[in-house]
Amino acid sequence: MAPIAVGDVLPDGTLSYFDADDKLQQVSLHSLAAGKKVIIFGVPGAFTPTCSLKHVPGFIEKAGELKSKGVDEIICISVNDPFVMKAWAKTYPENKDVKFLADGSATYTHALGLELNLGDKGLGTRSRRFALLVDDLKVKAANVESGGEFTVSSADDILKAL
Repeated sequence: MAPIAVGDVLPDGTLSYFDADDKLQQVSLHSLAAGKKVIIFGVPGAFTPTCSLKHVPGFIEKAGELKSKGVDEIICISVNDPFVMKAWAKTYPENKDVKFLADGSATYTHALGLELNLGDKGLGTRSRRFALLVDDLKVKAANVESGGEFTVSSADDILKAL
């Protein structure tokens, strides 16, 4: 399947998270994105160095600026289970705006065409690093990294697209 691209309609899919009452929930991406301007960024794995030290912190730090430019939701997706995503989210106590959603079986990542086989590193199927700007389910920017790079999918890169 070809990777998601500018002009495509965001596919729907169901992801998991723990709510404020620590109850496991499932949410449809379309329910979060329909009629809204959203950023969806994906990372290869929770607690990994580039994801934890650069990618996620950039979106947390720039959330106010992104929201001032009309962004309604900022969503982080990783091919991890919801327990891992909950634990990872707690390492960012300053975070008020980034939602951490789990794609445990990589089903949604496959729907986006952004899966990455890291079996040779013992990590199985993961997500390529990416950032999408979506306006009412239509992709306006699709910044997808090659390999392990972090050159086009930062919060600053998405700010340039707004």
